Amino acid sequence: MTHNTPASDASAPTPGDPPARHMTAIDAVASSYYETLLELMPNFATELGIPGHETEYQDYSPAGLEALAEAARDTLRRLDDLQPADDVDAVTLDAMRERLGLDLEIHETGLDYAELNNIACPAQNIRAIFDLMPTDTAEDWGHIAGRMANVPEAVDGYISSLRAGRERGLVAARRQVSVVVEQSTKYAEDGGFFDALGRTGSAGDVELPAPVREQLRAGADAARAAYRALASFLQDDLLPSAPEKDAVGRERYALMSRVFLGSAVDLEETYQWGVEELDRVIAEQEAVAGEIREGASIEEAMRLLDEDPARQLQGTDALQAWMQELSDRAVDAMAGVHFDIPDVMRRLECRIAPTNEGGIYYTGPSDDFSRPGRMWWSVPEGEDSFTTWKETTTVYHEGVPGHHLQVATATYQRALLNPWRRNAIWVSGQGEGWALYAERLMQELGFLSDPGDRLGMLDAQRMRAARVVFDIGVHLELEIPERWGEGTWTPEKGYDFLKRNIAISEGQLDFEYTRYLGWPGQAPSYKIGQRLWEQVRDEVRAHEGDAFDLRAFHTRALNLGSVGLDTLRRALVS
Repeated sequence: MTHNTPASDASAPTPGDPPARHMTAIDAVASSYYETLLELMPNFATELGIPGHETEYQDYSPAGLEALAEAARDTLRRLDDLQPADDVDAVTLDAMRERLGLDLEIHETGLDYAELNNIACPAQNIRAIFDLMPTDTAEDWGHIAGRMANVPEAVDGYISSLRAGRERGLVAARRQVSVVVEQSTKYAEDGGFFDALGRTGSAGDVELPAPVREQLRAGADAARAAYRALASFLQDDLLPSAPEKDAVGRERYALMSRVFLGSAVDLEETYQWGVEELDRVIAEQEAVAGEIREGASIEEAMRLLDEDPARQLQGTDALQAWMQELSDRAVDAMAGVHFDIPDVMRRLECRIAPTNEGGIYYTGPSDDFSRPGRMWWSVPEGEDSFTTWKETTTVYHEGVPGHHLQVATATYQRALLNPWRRNAIWVSGQGEGWALYAERLMQELGFLSDPGDRLGMLDAQRMRAARVVFDIGVHLELEIPERWGEGTWTPEKGYDFLKRNIAISEGQLDFEYTRYLGWPGQAPSYKIGQRLWEQVRDEVRAHEGDAFDLRAFHTRALNLGSVGLDTLRRALVS
């Protein structure tokens, strides 16, 4: 693969940059590894908005996975004899050893060959990169056509890895394989994602030359054929080998929990804490329901809020406009008062995603901020009515002071952090834990004074607490708490439990349920991460006493970028 972007492009200054820190030997190793990742993962370059890789994909085959593993091994070898020059270096060294070491543990188990679930595996990622590609010029559409033409090679590599995983006895559960068959078929069908993308270029504002239009149609046809081949392979070859059982067991779960948290937690203690936290949130919900109407149950209060015309939105255009307006207000209120938000970070776009798979997510800005951070809502097919009371806290979670403030701060800190620190790490427990921490913080700061919005925040917190119970309980097959049933957890018992604790549509619930079963350890990382963030803050407050300043703590913590939660604690608690 070629890499046409010089390293200097990845570190071009943005307006208002602070003075640069001198690059150390450890920074040089980290930066070299980052450049290697851009070479091996061209779609990662697109995520960052770095030009030069617009039509390429990473090699998803076993050879490509081994190349990534060898890059990690080589980097760790180069770090062996280096000593930190300053505190920033100490965090970089800690983070690289923890993250790359876990990458190698995963590779040694072979789990990276068998990666397949309904939300975060190559089957979705190969398609999703198009959501981030520019569409402003004929050249942009030529890049889209070129990348669609390369979808078959990417899919073939992925199939090769799935075969290699099967040879090692590693195959995702039948439920996950079946869902990805449905997704792949949908991407490939007439009127599906690639068909629509192949025709969009001729219907937009850009006048495309005939050759580009032809390339788009040819690329779309190639991508559709590749996804049909993937669906056939999954259905005919992989599904017969897929186990019925969803639970992954303790050993694999403990490993994946470390990946998502950057910390090894006591799973039984955490499970029991999740049960108790769920009870606490429900009690708080009951109190807020009484504020909405005296004597109302949680369900009655939610129904009243759903029926309130002032809290209803009809259609995705109205949803998008409301998200954007609320996000803009939050940025204006936070900047310079509760958080340090440079001007270049204040632009945040809210968009409706081009898919209908469910879920709300954030994508970070390009490295030079020419493409802003974006909040995406993937609306399930057929859903056209939305309520603001549930989603006010979601906007804070995905935007400011949640993911946008967190991710964009790391991207902005080019003068302090090497590019690997800024752009190449994402630890779910640290990142999603921060976003839940931010939700509670907005309540503390008075932005959820309306009882309906506060009930929405508690509804989201209840969901995250329930996920700790469900995820650990089902995958480790633990005993069900008396309040929620009897015996040991099964997926079927877990579905009923989720239905009682997560107030979302049936389509969203089905998506979430399947996600938890296929992505063990990820869903609990939100609430566990919030717990660990709050513990770190309280430890720093206790240590600093009267000198403790919350805004300064947030600035110092966010300037670290996304690191494992043990690394975060070691960096902040002296």
